[in-house]
Amino acid sequence: MTEAKKSLKRTLVGKVVSDKREKTVTVLVERRVKHPIYDKIVIKSSKYHAHDENSEYKLGDTIEITESRPLSKTKNWVATRLVQKAALV
Repeated sequence: MTEAKKSLKRTLVGKVVSDKREKTVTVLVERRVKHPIYDKIVIKSSKYHAHDENSEYKLGDTIEITESRPLSKTKNWVATRLVQKAALV
């Protein structure tokens, strides 16, 4: 019983593309997959709505999101930690 209990919840890392809504951020998650016929690496992307209780994540930040219970019609993820702060331009 010395092993840590493994979390069954999925975690993803992506970039915040919208922070306009209250307590919600939209996160773009990109993944690289190999095309089955042409053997070329293709970038596929998905957008997820994540709960951000304190509105601490801003546009361009790279964050980690974790799967959770449904919080609204479209929101099933919670922002857990900041991976990289957005670069100021």
